[in-house]
Amino acid sequence: MKLVIIESPSKAPALKKYLGDGYEIFATKGHIRDLPTKSFGLDVRNNFEPKYEIVADKKELISQLKNKAAKADYVYIATDPDREGEAISWHVANVLDYPKDKKCRIQFNEISKKAVTKALQEPREIDERLVDAQQARRVLDRVVGYKLSPIICKKIAPKLSAGRVQSVALKLVVDREKEIEAFVPEEYWTVTATLEKDKTPFKTSLTTKNKKKYQPKNKEEVDKLLEEIKGQEFKVSELKKSSTKQHAPAPFTTSTMQQDAGNKLGMSLSRTSAAAQALYEGVEVKGEGKIALVTYIRTDSVRVSTDAQNSCREYISKVYGDKFLPAKPNIYHTKANAQDAHEAIRPISMDITPEMVKETLTSDNYRLYKLIYERFLASQMAEAEFNNVSVGTTVGNYGFRATGKTMTFAGFTIVYKEFVEEDKKESSSKIPLLEEGESLPCKELKPEQKFTKPPVRFTEASLVKAMEEKEIGRPATYTPTINILTSRKYVEKDGKSLVPTKLGRNIVEYLEKFFSSVINVKFTAHMEQRLDDIVETGEDWHNIVNNFWDGFKGLLEKADASSVTMKEPPVVTDIICEKCGGKMLLRDGRYGKFLGCENFPKCRNIKAVEEEKKLVGKCPECGSPMVVRKSKRGKTYYSCNRYPDCNFMSWDIPTGDKCPKCQSYLIKKGKNIKCSSSTCDYKEENV
Repeated sequence: MKLVIIESPSKAPALKKYLGDGYEIFATKGHIRDLPTKSFGLDVRNNFEPKYEIVADKKELISQLKNKAAKADYVYIATDPDREGEAISWHVANVLDYPKDKKCRIQFNEISKKAVTKALQEPREIDERLVDAQQARRVLDRVVGYKLSPIICKKIAPKLSAGRVQSVALKLVVDREKEIEAFVPEEYWTVTATLEKDKTPFKTSLTTKNKKKYQPKNKEEVDKLLEEIKGQEFKVSELKKSSTKQHAPAPFTTSTMQQDAGNKLGMSLSRTSAAAQALYEGVEVKGEGKIALVTYIRTDSVRVSTDAQNSCREYISKVYGDKFLPAKPNIYHTKANAQDAHEAIRPISMDITPEMVKETLTSDNYRLYKLIYERFLASQMAEAEFNNVSVGTTVGNYGFRATGKTMTFAGFTIVYKEFVEEDKKESSSKIPLLEEGESLPCKELKPEQKFTKPPVRFTEASLVKAMEEKEIGRPATYTPTINILTSRKYVEKDGKSLVPTKLGRNIVEYLEKFFSSVINVKFTAHMEQRLDDIVETGEDWHNIVNNFWDGFKGLLEKADASSVTMKEPPVVTDIICEKCGGKMLLRDGRYGKFLGCENFPKCRNIKAVEEEKKLVGKCPECGSPMVVRKSKRGKTYYSCNRYPDCNFMSWDIPTGDKCPKCQSYLIKKGKNIKCSSSTCDYKEENV
């Protein structure tokens, strides 16, 4: 028997289909060793050497792993194909006492017969450079989080956290809000003329005055213009015709997938990540069982294999015809700073179309698979072609221009259209056949007052884009980084927009005062490059951490010794202290708000604050009301009001009723009521 060790048990059914008899699969369920949760876990005097320990709930699992590995003829460690996965492999090998030169590591970019078979034929040693890069990131994040978080808790409010990347992402949101607040709108005017040729009207816009770019700034300028050109015909002074082509977009990286899913499908980062993970690990497909549909979903590469490229081109030729197929395969170049560890995100097989699996996939999984499938399909299709016409007209000293654009060949747009922000969409008119020198009557002149607009707030999608462009973080870090900003109430959502809270702004203000040299975009991007240097040049990761610490520890000492504080003053209440007669003050404590006597420390009387419970729905097990609660990660859930006598909980609001089809409990989703079972389709709409 051969043992294959993976991370997620969700992969096992899909992987088992391709391993066959003679193989057993064992899942570590993530990391089995890590830095301790209740102590710093780094030996500062010994090069920041990590003191790894067995994850608390993994001791029994490791015992099982050792027993199975001891009985196996061969052990393959097949954790995820990235730095985190390489580190997990290294921890597993250490637990199993494997030597450094043991060829036990295999990896595959997709769970398919071909990829898995090839991986089994090519076991290798664990790549210690990848492991060291992950260790350096983990250690740096521990240093910043463990040393900086207590200071902002002391100086601002209890139970706060600061992170190396998290704090810079928060700064981006806060800085954008400051830009919006400081923005002073400026007045400007547009003037549109409706001209006519052979009873065909078209619109043209003011662009120049005396052949120089011009836009009126106020009504007086507009009134003067209108008076000068009143009753005059417009002369066609310039006529340009051209043809243009639009190249297909590259296949998805993690970042571009997250952006497109947010912009086009309205899916949050959490929903996108969950759907992508399911599509990669394996989903139930009618007639196939559990199979994986897409390649690895954490990547910054746009590279694709020759086999995948050829398969896609064959599909295009068969379904759309050779006219939609470029003469040579489309090749896309990955950015210089990308890790390029594996391919772009793409479907494993072009033969499994989105419509074939729609019936058995969840809505999110189907829509995301369709998006990935169509983006990859488009990436290998021919360019879209357009005929363009640009018409310049003059009247007096003023120039007006109209543009028209007509698609002559759809190319890749037959399957995929790129998202364009509303204010960046091009406007064009249907322009009649014109000749230079001819005069055209003006049917209408329409002036319109406008004001410049402030920058728009970040959405999750645009913040991911900004983080990628500024080289902050990596594909695997975008979602958890942004999620922690909202879960800890540093940022709130207003529709899709991210708005910094007062707490978030206070944190950024404090960090700018004492830690501006390390908590900034430029330094964070530099550290990402230094982590890449470990992989590319083999640089000792200890040097990078020590160099960072040499500068960081001085900042910590200065901040801790400073009297600067941003704590909110306690709120005086009408509640009287029964021990000394003083007034009780509402304060923030480590475990939330509490009442403390104003005469502290002479009087140490404190009281808990009774929070009003918000009750919704009914417990399907005992019929009691459900209480709205928050998990440690900030997610809302619902538990029975009789806890601990009744342990029922749900992520959705239960109605207390049973499903008439399968007897599972019913839940409320917006205006609808549906069955809580993922395998039941019972639904009541607009209740």
